Amino acid sequence: MVTKEEIMKIAILSKLYVAEDEIDKLTEDMAEIISFADTINNASDEGMDFDNINGLSNVLRDDVVVPSLPREKILQNAKDSDDGCFMVKNIMK
Repeated sequence: MVTKEEIMKIAILSKLYVAEDEIDKLTEDMAEIISFADTINNASDEGMDFDNINGLSNVLRDDVVVPSLPREKILQNAKDSDDGCFMVKNIMK
């Protein structure tokens, strides 16, 4: 159980101002938060496999190496080329 003194100590350590009329509500809220955390900590995960809960498998295709087009064919429609590479206009000023 969380006490009012603990709430005030937490408020002082975190440099927060807590009005006197808010202490009771904060005490209740903190008790609920701690109770929820305890519930989560006590939950059992035995016998559960979370790695693949939906039974899905990877559907990606295998990589297949295929030959590329010849460089000359790729560059045949290029406006400008140099040493087998596309030439592009420099836009940096």
